[in-house]
Amino acid sequence: MARRVSALEAEHRALGAGLDDWNGMDVAWSYATSDEDEHDAVREAAGLFDVSGLKKIWITGPDALEVVDRVATREMQKIYKGKSAYCPLLTDEGTICDDNIIFHIDANKYLYVHGSGQSEARLEEAGRGKNVEIRFDDELHDISLQGPKALGLLNAHTPVDLADLKYFHQVETTLFDRKVILSRTGYSGERGYEIFTDREDVVEIWRNILEAGISEGIMACSFNCLDKIRIEAALLFYPYDMSEVNTPWEVGLGWSISRTKADFMGREPMIAAKGKEKIKFGGVSCATTTDVLEADARLFLNGEDVGVVNSPAYSHRMKKSLALVHLRPDVAPGTTLQLRGKEQSLDVVVEALPFYDPDKSRTHA
Repeated sequence: MARRVSALEAEHRALGAGLDDWNGMDVAWSYATSDEDEHDAVREAAGLFDVSGLKKIWITGPDALEVVDRVATREMQKIYKGKSAYCPLLTDEGTICDDNIIFHIDANKYLYVHGSGQSEARLEEAGRGKNVEIRFDDELHDISLQGPKALGLLNAHTPVDLADLKYFHQVETTLFDRKVILSRTGYSGERGYEIFTDREDVVEIWRNILEAGISEGIMACSFNCLDKIRIEAALLFYPYDMSEVNTPWEVGLGWSISRTKADFMGREPMIAAKGKEKIKFGGVSCATTTDVLEADARLFLNGEDVGVVNSPAYSHRMKKSLALVHLRPDVAPGTTLQLRGKEQSLDVVVEALPFYDPDKSRTHA
């Protein structure tokens, strides 16, 4: 695939962005602002992210429901128009090869949004011989406004009342007089909204949000900031926190699996793997260092190797270094482990997840 280009690339450069590839698109890994200031904005006001690096696929036609139901671990017949569902995507062996959110936009019309895994190939397989169109759409952009002031700002510039929009629901409307799909989803641990809009409209919407929000402390935020806030909220990132070697049971995604659905890709081996978990998804912290914990460092308990660091970040707000990890299933919260990496050797403590807002009261507010 040719290099993907966000319509917002010039906006990012004007903000001093350090651009680098994710998922075939140059994304803003940093701005001239500090990621700590951006982090504060998300938690106290709102942060605006360009997440157009996510891939967007339209699934339309008489067999659209059948196709999305084939790849989804949820019962898509229950996902009515205006609602969406998060699912891991499974291999034929029942392990994870991507994750997605599937939006029910209209009759026979779904929007499938995913990251860097095998979704396109699995959708093609599910759609073979079906009366369906599966169309990748890089003209559709995705920006995300996350934080406690997101609702107020967006509500002032759209004709719908977003206060009534439930979590994992979406509405087709206008924002700053431009056509959008507004979805109450995000990757931050805060109440927030994703805004899907055409390439020709996204720059104007981006500029309008930043202009309208500047007095409220709302600012553009980088992928480095996004990584910190999603780690605080214990949100998984494929392929670091879950991959083809993990079943959903091992990474805390059992809630996303329908127990009554009779058939979907990878179902039988995935169901058979329940109770046979080799690892569990967990978190560790260290309050004695401001350094980021080493990715891929091993974790030891009484000299035994019991885990590995996958996604680390230092949280200046929580005043400790955090990491999402894989652990031996019997290692409990409160346990002190020894981290040993190429450059680090220190003690870390296993914590219950999420680190931030454990009741998830802010996301579900």
